[in-house]
Amino acid sequence: MLHRMTMRVVPSLTVAVTEDGFRKRKRMLMLFPGLFAYALYKFLQVMGWHADIVSLLLASGLFSSGVALVCYAYGRQRNPAAVATEDGFRRLIWMGGRIGFFYAIQLSLMVLGLLQAASYFYSYFSYALHPAAPALMALIISSTSVARDAFEIGHVRFLQQQGKSFVTFPDGQALWALVTGRSDLWATPVAVAALAVGLAYMGFVTVAPIAATDLGQLGLIGVLVGLACTLAFVQGLQPAMTAWEGLTQYSWRELLRFFMWPGATFGWTYYLIMLGVLNFLLALPNPPIWTRILLTAGIGGLMSLYGYYLGRCRWQEEKLHATIPPSLLRCPFIVGVLTSKKA
Repeated sequence: MLHRMTMRVVPSLTVAVTEDGFRKRKRMLMLFPGLFAYALYKFLQVMGWHADIVSLLLASGLFSSGVALVCYAYGRQRNPAAVATEDGFRRLIWMGGRIGFFYAIQLSLMVLGLLQAASYFYSYFSYALHPAAPALMALIISSTSVARDAFEIGHVRFLQQQGKSFVTFPDGQALWALVTGRSDLWATPVAVAALAVGLAYMGFVTVAPIAATDLGQLGLIGVLVGLACTLAFVQGLQPAMTAWEGLTQYSWRELLRFFMWPGATFGWTYYLIMLGVLNFLLALPNPPIWTRILLTAGIGGLMSLYGYYLGRCRWQEEKLHATIPPSLLRCPFIVGVLTSKKA
């Protein structure tokens, strides 16, 4: 999921993939994986495999691997053979495996987890009870999302070869360099964030038992993880200031934008993925409290790390005197916190 956040938080990357002409091409492209995903679903349904979670996830992952490679090549404006020669098989393996196979499985589990949570209101959404509609939605949503992201990454790579530079490429290598090379910058804040989120959730469970339900935990994770991610982002963006000083550089509206996306949104996303894992892969529809606490703390720590990394990427762009053109204003997510400060 980090590549998705990076593409929408780092201004130079956001501008690159939000031009009007490019967005029109992207919307048209996303239609085709959806149609093929429907055909794949009908095949699985005829074979009776759509109701088997392992078969469904494997089908989603394998199909999306091919989608990722094709859409990446299309974004690169090269045929697949030329892409393999220019980019190397290592990047293609990353594209097909990470952005295609693994990302599609994550998205499929997220969809099934979301529908499982919604089944508290309407049982038809439950994959365990009525697998047809959830399986179809999982296949279509995962494949079209993979197509969108692979196409965007391919376009960024195309711009790089045209001579445009970016402070980071959404392949996670910059994060890995930060994690392995500068633990002094992130280890303590991330550990504190994970501990704080875990303890806060444990406190809510103690005073309000509803927090130990799927819906209760979903709501709390959005709030707690959103706060942790926003604080970490500001710390990465303003490394010379204390956390409070950094927060005062922005209005509450600007902070709320980042709190909602990617903070709370991806906190919910990771929780729904794990809800799908617990319900359908591990057969634990009612996990013990300690599992819920560890899960909440883990998501808080992960999103805190991501928030710090994204803030640091934005800070690096500012150091390089990157300009933010008006076209960035089309970004529907966090433009405020990235482009304006209090006077």
